[in-house]
Amino acid sequence: MEFKNPQEELERFRARIAVAGGFVLFCFALLFVRFVWLQIVQHDYYQTRAEDNRISLVPIVPNRGLIVDRNGTVLARNYSAYTLEITPSRAGDLEKTIDGLAGIIEIEAKDRRRFRKLMEESKSFETLPIRTRLTDTEVARFIAHRYRFPGVEIKARLFRQYPGGAFASHILGYIGRVTDSDLEKIEERDQEANYRGTEHFGKTGLEQHYEFDLHGISGYEQVEVDAGGRAVRTLSRSAPVAGNQLTLTVDIELQRIAEQAFGDRKGALVAIEPTTGGILALVSVPNYDPNLFVDGIDSQSWRELNESPEKPMVNRALNGAYPPGSTFKPFMALAALTLGKRRPEQAIADPGVFNFGGHVFRDDKKGGHGMVDMYKSIVVSCDTYYYMLANDLGIDNIAAFMGSLGLGQKTGVDIEGESRGVLPSQEWKRERFKKPEQQKWYAGETISIGIGQGYNAYTPIQLAQAVATVANGGVMFRPHLVQHVTDTRSGSKRMIEPQPLRDLKLKPEHVEVIRKAMVGVNKEGTGARAFAGAEYVAAGKTGTAQVFSLKGAQYKEGAVKKELRDHALFIAFAPADEPKIALAVLVENGGFGAQAAAPIARQVLDYYLLGKKPKAPAPADEDAVEEDAE
Repeated sequence: MEFKNPQEELERFRARIAVAGGFVLFCFALLFVRFVWLQIVQHDYYQTRAEDNRISLVPIVPNRGLIVDRNGTVLARNYSAYTLEITPSRAGDLEKTIDGLAGIIEIEAKDRRRFRKLMEESKSFETLPIRTRLTDTEVARFIAHRYRFPGVEIKARLFRQYPGGAFASHILGYIGRVTDSDLEKIEERDQEANYRGTEHFGKTGLEQHYEFDLHGISGYEQVEVDAGGRAVRTLSRSAPVAGNQLTLTVDIELQRIAEQAFGDRKGALVAIEPTTGGILALVSVPNYDPNLFVDGIDSQSWRELNESPEKPMVNRALNGAYPPGSTFKPFMALAALTLGKRRPEQAIADPGVFNFGGHVFRDDKKGGHGMVDMYKSIVVSCDTYYYMLANDLGIDNIAAFMGSLGLGQKTGVDIEGESRGVLPSQEWKRERFKKPEQQKWYAGETISIGIGQGYNAYTPIQLAQAVATVANGGVMFRPHLVQHVTDTRSGSKRMIEPQPLRDLKLKPEHVEVIRKAMVGVNKEGTGARAFAGAEYVAAGKTGTAQVFSLKGAQYKEGAVKKELRDHALFIAFAPADEPKIALAVLVENGGFGAQAAAPIARQVLDYYLLGKKPKAPAPADEDAVEEDAE
């Protein structure tokens, strides 16, 4: 039997104890060295990181700037309301969550459609509104059931509001959620920090053009948070600065009267102050309600607006290009005087037709108007006079003069997306068409240009600018909608000064010839019925623009589909001797200018000059006689 040596066992045990103890001491030494490294050597570094983790910067979105008209009437403002919001990435089964919410808070089908549209446009981790403008009762009801809905919360948000609804919507525009293209604009302006936390951006109209004035300066809160990221207390706060206020040149009551004058008709109207270029009214009807976009428009409403045959989203005043019809004739006459091609008293014998190159160009009056001088050519709107004049002037002379009046060019108005229209010339045709046989300008094409038909196509704002330039003696101003921008911090005003674009150096005696003839239009010519009994003297010109060719047949409105009927136009300025307002009116498929457009102009001028408010939309004058349709 073998016995263990106790002494040897004890020595081995002590050795193991020593090794274990040494290992423990070594580990503690490592911990101590690491502790010294972290707490002493790296103290400042980790203290900064811990402080950063403890303190979170939360952006505070500023109030968007107000938009008011020239008299201080608020057109766009803000208000605060509660929204019910879902973070899709945290909510689990979205449909089940929304169905559950619908059991305690009313959620309509349009709310669901809007939510789905926002999901398509947004990142999954963003909170998206499912219901906006909750009542206090609805808020309390949700809070009682909040534990059932992870990823759902109540937030207080600022909302844009347009008190006038659809009125002036094409001026104001609307705001929508920030998109990638908006982010690019923000980056270009080096505004990323200022837009942190901002969810909306101007999409059209003044909201878009003056976005960086209206946005304001974001504030922030320094918030202490715990390890779970929950806010513990607010350490400091930097208040946001509200956006600047826009004061417009627009008179919203004049705008309202002008829009209502159209009734249920489509069209556009632009009224300008000739001596400044300030826009008094800019109408495009039908229009839309920009409030629909504030919460994020639902897909069905968006589709209805975009697919509507009435095209309410199109700003006809800036984007619609139309033949000017006989409103072109005063400009043609002024070109003839300026270029020395006609004298005011020089007359022609009008047989009612003009033969050129084997083609017969007909006047609207069978048998013609007899002897016609420049005054009579405008008053009775004699086509034959302008067929001959166009042929004598030539297309390039016409294009050069009309271009100097701003036709076929962007006016530079402070709204994005303006169209150029079409100012025909030999150069334009060479650039427009690809085939050589199409690029050649034929002399016969010039004839119809003279009465505002052919390739001619101009926007209502271009016509308004042109007639305002004539009213102002040849000095052209850039049309603008904003009068001044008020800084909300200092109260200082940045004036949008009238910007003269050019001086045509027109001879006063030539302008006077055109003024007298346009006054004659409303005294004894095609605008006489519309301006009968007016307490002021207005200079005007009616126009009718063909939508399709009659090919020599007589135009009968009742026999033509509504969408193929002629467009009605009217240009005017008043008072004729000291113009305070110049305007252009277009009524799509309205028929004769004297019938549909002139009565609208009369209501607008009556209010602006006399303060008279109409009781109903401008009625179409079915008995009006038009003498300016080709």
